Amino acid sequence: MAEEMKTLLYKLFVEHWPRKLVSIILAVIIWLVVNHTLTATRNISNVPVRIVHLPPGKTIEGMQATGRLAKKLTLTVVGNKALIDELTPSDLEIVVDASDKPDEWIITVSKKNLVSVNPEIDISNGISRVYHPNFVVRMTKLVTDQIPIVITQPIGEAPRGYQFLDVWPYHLTLSASGPEEVIKRLKLKEQRITFNLNDISKAQMDELSLRSENSEVVSFFVPDQWKQINIPILSDTPLEIDDPKAKALRIDFIRCNLLSVEAPIQLSLFFPPDNLQNLNPENVSIAPNSLVHFNKGTPLITFPLYANGVDNLFLQTVRDMIEIVIIAEQKTDRQPFDWSVQFVNPRQLEDKYISRLMSDVSDHDIRVLQPTLREEYLRNRFRSYMNRFQLFRSDDSKFELAIHIKDHQILVEEAGPLTEGITSGSEPRP
Repeated sequence: MAEEMKTLLYKLFVEHWPRKLVSIILAVIIWLVVNHTLTATRNISNVPVRIVHLPPGKTIEGMQATGRLAKKLTLTVVGNKALIDELTPSDLEIVVDASDKPDEWIITVSKKNLVSVNPEIDISNGISRVYHPNFVVRMTKLVTDQIPIVITQPIGEAPRGYQFLDVWPYHLTLSASGPEEVIKRLKLKEQRITFNLNDISKAQMDELSLRSENSEVVSFFVPDQWKQINIPILSDTPLEIDDPKAKALRIDFIRCNLLSVEAPIQLSLFFPPDNLQNLNPENVSIAPNSLVHFNKGTPLITFPLYANGVDNLFLQTVRDMIEIVIIAEQKTDRQPFDWSVQFVNPRQLEDKYISRLMSDVSDHDIRVLQPTLREEYLRNRFRSYMNRFQLFRSDDSKFELAIHIKDHQILVEEAGPLTEGITSGSEPRP
C-alpha cells in the first residue's frame, strides 16, 4: 500500500515536472491577463468636488476653505474590475478648473477630472469612462463682513463653593468671508455660543481664587479652544473668533458667602391703577406686628437678614436703599399678595458702585481692560447683582413672606411651613 502511494505521488509531482511547471506558469499568466482585462461598471456616491483657480473676488455657495463643495456627486465609473471593486468615495476627488468660466456653467466630469487621494490606488490606467448627472455651478461675489455672535447663559452647574455670576462680554463679532447672499443671511441672525460650567473644575476655581484673594469675584478666562464656532455653510472646521474683545471673554463666579445686610428694610405698597376702586392708600395700610415695626410712620423689617451671591461693596452701596414692594391687588381664594425686592434710585447706586471700582487698582484682571470696556464690564456686574438679589436667613434659607389682607389691614408675616407652598417668591424685578 505504501509503495503504491509513493508511485502515485511520484507520477503526480515528479514525473514530467518541467512540462507541469510550464503549465502552471502559463495558467497564472492567463489568469492575470484575463483578470486585468475584465471591465466593470459601478456607481460611486458622495464623491467630493473641489474647485480650483476661481477668479479673484468670486466664490461658490457651500464651498469650504479647502475648495471643496458641500454638494457631492454620484459617478458611474467604467474600468478595470479589480480596481473598480476596490474604490470607495474617500479614494476619489473631482477637481474642476474654474478659470475662464462664466458665472454659471455645467460641470462636465471626465477621466481627467478624477484624482486619487489614496496613494495606494492608481486610477490613471484603471478607469476608462466616467458618467454623472448634470451639475450646475453658480459663482457669486466673495465678501468679507462681521458676523454677530451672542454668548448665551451657560448650562451646567458651577463648581462647589461658587455661584455663577455672569459671562462677559455678551456680544462678539467674527470676521467671515463667503458668498454675498450667505454672509447677508448670517448678519441678520446672531450665531450663539453656550459654555458648559461642568467643564470647569473646582480645582481650577480654587487655584484662581488664590490668585484673586482680595476679590470676592473669581474670573475664569475662557481658553482659546472654546472661542470657536461652527458655521457649516462657511467652513467644515470651527472658525476662530477674531474679535479683539474675545481676549477678555470670561465667566465670573462669586464665592458662596452669606453677607449681613445690617440695615432695616422698608416696606411700601404699590396700588395698580386699574384696581384703585377696591384697594387704595385711603382704605388699606400695613399692620404692625412682631416682624414689622414702625419708625416715624414708616414700616420697617428689622429682622436680621442676609444676602448671598453679591460682593461686599455692592451690599455697602445699596443696603440703605433696599425696599420690599407689596403689590396691593385684589386676590381670590385668599391668595397672598405678590411682593419683590426693589432698589431705590438704581442708576445713582450703579454710578456710585462703578466710581468706587474704577478707582480701585487692586484688581489686575479688571485694570488691564480699556477704560470703556472696564466700565461696561462693571456695569454689567452691578446689574447682574441687582437681578439676582435675594434675602436669606442666617441658616442660608430663603427669606419668604406671606402677605394677606384682613379688615383693611395688610398683614406681613414670615412664611412658615404652612404658608411656604402659597407664598410668592422674592424674585426681583430689574
